[in-house]
Amino acid sequence: MSVYTNIKAHELEVFLKNYSLGTLLNHEGINAGIENTNYFVTTENGKFVLTIFEEVGFDTLPYYLTLMAHLSDHGMPTAHPIADLHGDYVRVLKDKPAAIVRRLEGHNVLIPTVRHCAAVGHALAQIHILGESFSGELDNPRGIAWAVQTADRLFHKLSSDDQQLLEQELQLRKQPLSANLPQGIVHADLFRDNVMFKRYALTGIIDFYLSCNDYLLYDLAITVNDWCSDDEGNLDLQLYAALIEAYQMERPFHECELEAWSNMLRAAALRFWLSRLRDQMHPKDGEITHIKDPDVYKKILLSRIQHTPDLGH
Repeated sequence: MSVYTNIKAHELEVFLKNYSLGTLLNHEGINAGIENTNYFVTTENGKFVLTIFEEVGFDTLPYYLTLMAHLSDHGMPTAHPIADLHGDYVRVLKDKPAAIVRRLEGHNVLIPTVRHCAAVGHALAQIHILGESFSGELDNPRGIAWAVQTADRLFHKLSSDDQQLLEQELQLRKQPLSANLPQGIVHADLFRDNVMFKRYALTGIIDFYLSCNDYLLYDLAITVNDWCSDDEGNLDLQLYAALIEAYQMERPFHECELEAWSNMLRAAALRFWLSRLRDQMHPKDGEITHIKDPDVYKKILLSRIQHTPDLGH
């Protein structure tokens, strides 16, 4: 959520005439995340978030926005997209697709407790369960083909040790997985900065713009790697147990998921190590930009290679 596309007040006022949101009171760029341009927008009718999509095309946006609406309509604390006067969620702003969603209350928790992790585990399982009734389908744009392509682009800039690590993990990533691994709707980016809390109550889940259809276990691995890792990349076993137990109370694991868990954690760590390396080595231009440290996920990857606790009990 950086600002790559600068929007002036008069430009936003013209844009808002396509909605029933009232007069613009103020707007400000959001300095967080890395994928899209985001602004907080306040009108006489409430508080919203405007997103201008820098990489996402018009063809995939309906998937994300209708998924957010589906989850919100079924009781999940997700930001419901706002339809324009014609009933559409997507419009054009400065030649790019744009959407407005309701702004959720709460704040990010950067140092989670056991209670926070349990709430996240419960919410993720609910997303996976509610996803069964969502008809949209979208292959993961950050799957193995993306990983190979990104690795090829970065390989010559890495140290010999990092090149060896990358080759090893790509080979593991290419190994076939069990055909019985449950698949469905995944958030694919359920990091601490995409979840809102009021004390211990989870009040919002945001940024569904990497969501897709993939292995449910992969989504859990992405979430665990962020929420349950310490500064050295090792798992905090109390946080880990709280998140896993809360999740499996809602959606019990299959035997094949128990067997695939270690490799899935490594695949999830590889994905974010690669994307952060890409953003560091090939940064996009922007007025406000936020690039996350790839070494965080290198540490997590190395830790998962050394040891992963069991998924089941």
